[in-house]
Amino acid sequence: MTATTEPAKVRGETILAVDQLVKHFPISQGVLFKKTIGQVKAVDGVSFELRRGETLGVVGESGCGKSTLARLLMRLETPTSGRVTLEGRDLLRATGADLRRLRRNMQMVMQDPYTSLNPRMTVGDIIGEPFEIHPEAAPKRSRRQRVQELLDVVGLNPEHVNRYPHQFSGGQRQRIGIARALALRPEIIVCDEPVSALDVSIQAQVINLLRELQDELGLSYIFIAHDLSVVRHISDRVAVMYLGRIVEIGTEEQIYQRATHPYTQALLSAVPVPDPEARDRRTIIRLTGDVPSPAEPPSGCHFRTRCWKAEEVCATQDPQAVPRAADPHPSACHFAEVRTEA
Repeated sequence: MTATTEPAKVRGETILAVDQLVKHFPISQGVLFKKTIGQVKAVDGVSFELRRGETLGVVGESGCGKSTLARLLMRLETPTSGRVTLEGRDLLRATGADLRRLRRNMQMVMQDPYTSLNPRMTVGDIIGEPFEIHPEAAPKRSRRQRVQELLDVVGLNPEHVNRYPHQFSGGQRQRIGIARALALRPEIIVCDEPVSALDVSIQAQVINLLRELQDELGLSYIFIAHDLSVVRHISDRVAVMYLGRIVEIGTEEQIYQRATHPYTQALLSAVPVPDPEARDRRTIIRLTGDVPSPAEPPSGCHFRTRCWKAEEVCATQDPQAVPRAADPHPSACHFAEVRTEA
């Protein structure tokens, strides 16, 4: 028996904790003498936890900060402030070898399967590239075999290891991207709209593959998308973002059956319903006005300029995402309540 052993990994325990994460991009003016005249508040105080073995869906309109959040978690962007803890270790302060070890444990599947793969590299080189950066993950003599195993895991022919990306369909390319993400045996995979560029039938195949891999390998996912139907199919919990903030977070049932934030309710009312009778009975919430600029968000509640419940308190007090009396899941609204159909 060795003197030290790794702590047991318990399903359901917190593996990733994000606390008040902020990313503001400066707006500059001038050519020779640049000065900052404002800031784009892409991510503006996001907090959540990811549990081991679960899928946390992140949804919202385009421009709400979902992809910026993904890049911050992967350390592809430097945050303005905040804290990200991965298995008890501070991800944002890690540098050098420490950061490289942490990155092994959290990988990413990109949105576009066409531009995320180098067209000049073979599939074998693309999937095996992480081993060049982390040689301890696979001995050099066994890398080809490991790449072929990964191709087989994601449902591709291991004999196609020498083919190039242009010889594969969009769905197959995304499977290659998933295989690359699995190469270092991570525990967390950040999926940045991984099916938005695929046909509907292929979307279902990729989603089912991700669920199978999660069951087999014990993976945890942060699944970013704007399609509420896709997110519902794969997520255990869902976080709804608006103008850089999480306005509501809860289990799949809480969000889809008992949403309390007006923005979440508006999104859900716009989801197509296959049943004609149910569609006729449903009241669609039509939001007025445009989405405010993240460079000049409204005071108080960011959603108040488009909200039918807005009152004076919404302009002066910023509601926090805390459990409300209407339902015990966090909702950033002064007047949070479960919607009842008219």
